[in-house]
Amino acid sequence: MTTYSKIIGTGSYLPPERVTNEELVARLALKGVETSDEWIFSRSGISARHYADPAVCSSDLAVQAAQNALEMAGLTGNDIDLIIVATSTPDHFGGFPSTACVVQRKLGITNGCAAVDVQAVCSGFIYAVSVADSFIRSGAHKKALVIGAEVFSRILDFKDRGTCVLFGDGAGAIILSASAEPGILATKLHADGRYGDILCVEGGMSGGILAGSGFLTMDGPAVFKLAVSLLEKVAVEALESAGMTSSDLDWLIPHQANIRIMQSTAKKLQMPAEKMVVTVDQHGNTSAASIPLALDTAVRDGRVKPNQHILMEGVGGGFTWGAVVARM
Repeated sequence: MTTYSKIIGTGSYLPPERVTNEELVARLALKGVETSDEWIFSRSGISARHYADPAVCSSDLAVQAAQNALEMAGLTGNDIDLIIVATSTPDHFGGFPSTACVVQRKLGITNGCAAVDVQAVCSGFIYAVSVADSFIRSGAHKKALVIGAEVFSRILDFKDRGTCVLFGDGAGAIILSASAEPGILATKLHADGRYGDILCVEGGMSGGILAGSGFLTMDGPAVFKLAVSLLEKVAVEALESAGMTSSDLDWLIPHQANIRIMQSTAKKLQMPAEKMVVTVDQHGNTSAASIPLALDTAVRDGRVKPNQHILMEGVGGGFTWGAVVARM
């Protein structure tokens, strides 16, 4: 009998501090940075984002999202035998202990399950789902907790209005379970390191201190051009692998980076705007957390229903990109 992996629970969490464009504009003015609500919204579609308190880590957001997903799935932490956390803002510089291991501890999971981080920036959740799906199909694991969690506000240069207005903090999670019924129908992953410099954090550790900049930098026009082209291609590739076309989809759930990129992708796929889940207006770009945040929002408000078909896709620094076709 063929084993598939199926989404049986979703969850998300946003830190309490919600910052509107107007509030952010006022904060930036104190730093001598001029911008406006109209400038931000017209270029990104963002109206607000959430910021975590200084003492709150990615793992804290991840745990909240995970608990919500576990509750929906009717499971406890010790039912999980694999944890994968996608994050570019791990709890510890250098990445260890992994944020996944920290989440395991904070959830009180004591069964010795595997736990690992995945780093593919804004494509991280897609990569993590693909890895978990492969493990479950192989029979190595039966129930995977897959999380995207970020505190991107920690790596923003608030004197660079081209980047600091775009990103926010949050976490989203799903539970993938072994199933006799098809759930994850196809995944496609790609990367091209030649474009690593258009979206990156260049700093590194040397002698125990930060060498170089710890801030995110981005060539916005280059990212936009590449993203629109690659998202269409990988979507078609994943759909073909699943034996489907875009007309078979009920929902498009793209990485919530920029409304113009999202709209361009939907148009190229000939999908009507009303079939695209949009949360970028309220969440901003939450990197690896954006797709599971959007998915959970649409599941909980009743838009995404059982047996519907969804396409999730994203692009991120590296440069990385990927897509997942799933039946809910």
